[in-house]
Amino acid sequence: MSLRALLLDFNSYFASVEQQLRPELRGRPLGILPVLAETTCCIAASQQAKRFGVRTGTSVADARRLCPDIVLVEARPAVYVDMHHRLMETIDRVIAITEVLSIDEVVCELTGSWRQEAVAVRLATEAKARIRAEVGECLTSSVGIGPNRFIAKMASNMQKPDGLTVIHAEELPRALYRLKLADIHGIGRAMLARLEHYGIGSVEALCQADRAVLRRIWGGIEGERMHDRLRGIDVPVTPSKRASLGHSHVLPPTLRFDQGAYAVLSKLTQKAARRLRAEGYLARRLAVWVDYRRREPWSVEGRFNEMADTLGFLRVLDTLWAERPRGREPVKVGVVLKDLTRADQAALPLFPEQRAAPGLDAVLDRLKQRFGNDAIYFGGAFQALREAPMRIAFHHIPDRELEEDGAG
Repeated sequence: MSLRALLLDFNSYFASVEQQLRPELRGRPLGILPVLAETTCCIAASQQAKRFGVRTGTSVADARRLCPDIVLVEARPAVYVDMHHRLMETIDRVIAITEVLSIDEVVCELTGSWRQEAVAVRLATEAKARIRAEVGECLTSSVGIGPNRFIAKMASNMQKPDGLTVIHAEELPRALYRLKLADIHGIGRAMLARLEHYGIGSVEALCQADRAVLRRIWGGIEGERMHDRLRGIDVPVTPSKRASLGHSHVLPPTLRFDQGAYAVLSKLTQKAARRLRAEGYLARRLAVWVDYRRREPWSVEGRFNEMADTLGFLRVLDTLWAERPRGREPVKVGVVLKDLTRADQAALPLFPEQRAAPGLDAVLDRLKQRFGNDAIYFGGAFQALREAPMRIAFHHIPDRELEEDGAG
């Protein structure tokens, strides 16, 4: 079986971009924070910080304890998105990108002569060299080459940073035995517990289990797909259907009270509604959640007929917010639009709701597109105009025009 996939994964991407653009940070342990606050956590760490044990999710207090010399900087999502597009253009001039998996990870399908190891390695080496010469020396990457995407992903994790690993089908699954179960793509905390329940405690044991056993553990065909992927079989990627869309934000100390939290929730709702319309969806549910300091989190959800109206969502938010617990200090809030349907596939309701302002969203969206996202907004977000900036989710590359505050 020939090589079919080349996966390129940038090392410590957010931190590496900061070090590339700010030479004074190069070689230093660096933590990236969503906001500059002692009560938040790192959303990324440089390679130097990782050597001290600082990881994504490490609290600021723990980061300082693990690495007293760490430099903490606030994330700049717009900068990371711009650098992402530069990197994609550079890679695409060497080898055609098949799919962008995340802001720091791409996969390239190998066809024809590219499936020969020598050619694939040359392409990977050339892509790395071009990135270094045209974008910057701090933007290193680890490349994995294998008979399918899954194995290429596993190979990219075997030699970090700045590695290049090739795994052939005939080396499988033995080549994976040195990994931990948690290193296997698609195995999270819940699946680790299920595997342990079935007596599987190593990658070798996982690979030796037959298809029927893995189907039972995974509860369906995905277990059989895992069995095949581990052996280098090119399992077709099942198109995923978007199920939800949302935003969250860690509150700065100045907004850790009810009205401040509501202002941020209003802004997040307005941002989510505009994204929903831009992507061509309608929603049937809106969920609101709040994390509190030293108290249990709170969440609530509302249901309604399919819609994409900002004002309608804000009215649902107001109704849900009235149910909140009082007397607590909110530290993080979020809004999620759920149960999505493509707008061009939605069924018309038998008894349509009367809309207070038909066409209002189209006008507001055009104004935001021309003058910027904070040029016009519903007043509930007034206190939070400088909060909840653009964020980068794992599988979502933000559209700066839709999500960035300021001039559009």
